[in-house]
This record gives sequence, C-alpha cells and structure tokens, in this order.
Amino acid sequence: MAEDTDALLALTRLLSPHCRVTKMSDGALIADWKRTRFLGMTAADIRKLGGADREERAELVSGLVRAGCAATRRREYADAEVGRWLRGAHLLIRVIGFGRALRLLSLAAPGYLRSDPAAAEDVARLKRAVQSCGRGSWLVDDDCKAEAMTAFVLLRRQGLEAALHVGVREHPFALHAWTSAAGLCIPDADPRGHAFTPVLTISGGGR
Repeated sequence: MAEDTDALLALTRLLSPHCRVTKMSDGALIADWKRTRFLGMTAADIRKLGGADREERAELVSGLVRAGCAATRRREYADAEVGRWLRGAHLLIRVIGFGRALRLLSLAAPGYLRSDPAAAEDVARLKRAVQSCGRGSWLVDDDCKAEAMTAFVLLRRQGLEAALHVGVREHPFALHAWTSAAGLCIPDADPRGHAFTPVLTISGGGR
C-alpha cells in the first residue's frame, strides 16, 4: 500500500546515519550499528508516522530520539546541493513543460510530515540559497518556476509542510510560481509589488 510505503520512508528519513531499517511482515526492524542493537516497531506505529495526528507522530519521534536512533536537528542543504536541484528543475521544466513537471512532484517530494513544523530561520536560509543560486546561474536566470519547485521538493524531502502555488495576473497577463512554508515564500509571492491570484496549490502530506 502507498500509505505503508510513505510511512516506512518517513521512518527511514528520521533515522540517524548509523541506523538502518528493514521492513518486516508485522512492522520494521531498526538496526543501530553504532550501539550494536536492534529495535522493533509495529506496523501500527509505523503507519502513525504517515498519519494526520501530530501528537502521535511527536510521541514516536521523541521515542526514537531518546533511543539514540534519530537526531533532533534536521540536516541543512549545502548551497551546491541546492544549486544542483535548481538546475535540474529548470532543465526538467524546459524539456517537458511546467505542467508535466508538476505532475512528477510526488516522485521527488514524499507525502509524510514530521511532527515538528518548519522553522522560519531554516526556510529563510533555504530561500537565500535558492535565490542566490538562481541569480548566479546563467542557465536558471531567476526562474520562479524552478525556484518554487526546488524549494518545495527540498522542504518536503525533510518532511516539512510546504505548499507550491501558481498564480496569475491579468493586466498585464503573467504567471508566477512560489512555495510557502513557515510564513515565508520562495521566491516572493508578489515580486516587484505585483500581486498574483493563486489558481493552483499543491501541498505536502496529502493536504
């Protein structure tokens, strides 16, 4: 089932580098090679990681942190990594078109959500990296669609809630894309003071 796959992926991304997870018929087995021990999780608990109840997810994540199997701090993306994703998104859009690229987002952006919300300072740091890489690349050249897609995918791959918006302006006609998370937008939702009306929103976690 897709729900079970997303939940198992959520567990995998939560674990520390020295831990590995193996799917079992009745749950999963976590191998902690740093401490040479094994921890088991039931299938029901794993599904809670992909569920909608934040309190249940928070309890499970806290247990993994206490056991030393999960880190409390998320890994930050290096500028070079952001640049690679940005160039890849730009090329994908040029090859297959923006609409088709949006349909592929679920392949790169998993549907699970972490229990802890995105921090504004982390999103602001990602915004600076995305825009710096975009404006510094002759290939991307400040492409709002590629910037929005990159931000959405990188936030969702960390299990953070984010929404990608496509907006329209009638006079003069123009399209614009941006991703929102923690009260911030990547890139800005109203560049140069021009307001855009959202006509499409893609959100994470099945929302």
